[in-house]
Amino acid sequence: MIKPVINTISDEFINQVCSRLAKNKRVRRSLPEWGRIHIDRQLPFICIYRYNEVDKYSLSDSLVTGEASYLTAKDTSVRHKQLSKLIKSIASTLKESFGTFLIVEVWVSNDKDLNNELNAYQGSFKINISKGTEILPTVQSLERSLRNIKLRKEKSEVEVITVPRIAPKELSPVISFSEARKLGIHIMGIEVKPIYFNVETEKVYPILLRNLRKGFSRALSNGFFEFTKNNTPFKPLNFQSLGKRSMGKAVWEVDRQLAEINKGFDFLLQVTPYNIDYAYSQFKRNHFEKVPLFLYRPLTLDPSLAKRSLFHIPIENIEDPTLAQLFLEQQLELDRKFSMLSDRGSSSFLYGSMQLYGTVDDSLMNVAKDILQQLSNRARDGFKSKKYNAKDFAKRAELELNYFREKLPDIKTKISIRKDITGLMVSQGNLLIGERLKVPVERVEALIAHEVGTHVLTYLNGKSQPLKQLYIGLSGYDELQEGLAVLSEYLVGGLTVSRLRLLAARVVAAHHLVSGAGFIEIFRELNLDFGFELSTAFNITSRTFRSGGLTKDAIYLRGLVNLLLYIKRGESLKPLFAGKISADNVAMIKELQARNVLHTVPLLPAYFNFPATEEKLRKLRNGQTLINLTKRGEN
Repeated sequence: MIKPVINTISDEFINQVCSRLAKNKRVRRSLPEWGRIHIDRQLPFICIYRYNEVDKYSLSDSLVTGEASYLTAKDTSVRHKQLSKLIKSIASTLKESFGTFLIVEVWVSNDKDLNNELNAYQGSFKINISKGTEILPTVQSLERSLRNIKLRKEKSEVEVITVPRIAPKELSPVISFSEARKLGIHIMGIEVKPIYFNVETEKVYPILLRNLRKGFSRALSNGFFEFTKNNTPFKPLNFQSLGKRSMGKAVWEVDRQLAEINKGFDFLLQVTPYNIDYAYSQFKRNHFEKVPLFLYRPLTLDPSLAKRSLFHIPIENIEDPTLAQLFLEQQLELDRKFSMLSDRGSSSFLYGSMQLYGTVDDSLMNVAKDILQQLSNRARDGFKSKKYNAKDFAKRAELELNYFREKLPDIKTKISIRKDITGLMVSQGNLLIGERLKVPVERVEALIAHEVGTHVLTYLNGKSQPLKQLYIGLSGYDELQEGLAVLSEYLVGGLTVSRLRLLAARVVAAHHLVSGAGFIEIFRELNLDFGFELSTAFNITSRTFRSGGLTKDAIYLRGLVNLLLYIKRGESLKPLFAGKISADNVAMIKELQARNVLHTVPLLPAYFNFPATEEKLRKLRNGQTLINLTKRGEN
């Protein structure tokens, strides 16, 4: 909790701060008039940003507030002495634990011709150091990292300069080089060109600031890692482990609000017809020549009102740049979904789908065509006559949940048999089974691995984390989820020729949909040219034309293709089960785990215990082809 604003930085206040730091306790306190001190835990560094009346870049303090140890303050002649004493006292206290300490002061330049240059929006930094600095490796690491910040597809400019003092021009230093040497600590400064600010209009460019802030925070972390590793007894595993661990109230409030909005509706249920069986009968009666009427559930929310609530969420209050980006992506994806619900049944729905799920590029289309051509439609998967009905499948799914309960006893996942869906669906961690479900016994384990071992499991893993977004689903998570789910079918020995052909056909249907083909045209091509049975061709086509055109079904094969490339690079599958995440989130998840913001993943699929799994993964790492993933292909 942030304490009330104080009027002065008293000796008592300084003693309280240092006493907590000496005990390795978190410090998060407001400072007079404007500013804050936040130190997660004992760390051998601190970032400071000082503000006075001359500084008009009021958002520049956000350059340091994403760090695990920072201080922002309004510096005046009246307060300067005590502010300086506070910073020196913090440095001296933490030096006792680490043998040394680093102060990095950040400020912005006052360049009046800022927006008149051709490179006005290119990152530019000046690293200020003392002559003969003893921490040159730290300076070099920081220089490299700052240079790698790309804001206009070009690297930033970085200059290292030797100066007699560390401070903005208009302010006095908080500590001199001679004082730092006596205390056995180090100090450097970073002058940042405020490219995110328009001098003429005095307006901030928020997106540019956000991108600069993200890259700047990463550069600082690399510098701190180099300093800590080379100058202290503490040896961090990586630069991420030095990041912020304790989150302010704003993080949990934004996370809660986004989760509440997300849980208020089920997007797929809202855009999927509930009369598929009747529609097929109608289509059949009309000799497959007239598009049937599809009926949809009433919307459970007003998209316009939902958007109002969505954009009231104050994501801009989040200090941590990684989490701020995560929440922003969530907000934008929800916005697209609400727009699609408003456009349900119109041509605009398809455009929203293309934004949300993408289209089919030539590479994926070629993969789909190869599958359909090389795997004969006359192939038989060798299924026996025995089939699981809905009740049988529910019993098998319950056994899988019992396996999860061995590690997470409080699992609340429900299995429901319903009349208003066909096949299988996981909704908010619950398994929904269509009452007419019939599954060949040879496909049961594959579907259990797909629905329960992937979709339910990642929901439960996400549910075990402090961030609700991990079980709600991060932006763009569907592709990786479905890729993992299909891969799991292979790993349990249940990925069949007909299943792979089905996924390829969905890609072809999505491609033709975007190209302007109609329902009857796509249905006939699937049936006549690719040999799919009438009911199967109808099912693929109706899924593709949901609510006006949904390209989601293309992500199954695309997700699998990209996942195979991931495995071929030697990457591990296990981090991908941390929750409902996208491939782009993997690095972020590892960072948050290194910072102890996220916990260790509690559940892994049962097939990781199978002796054959490692051998199959070895084959994939060695480049086994997609065609050979099927049971027939392996023989």
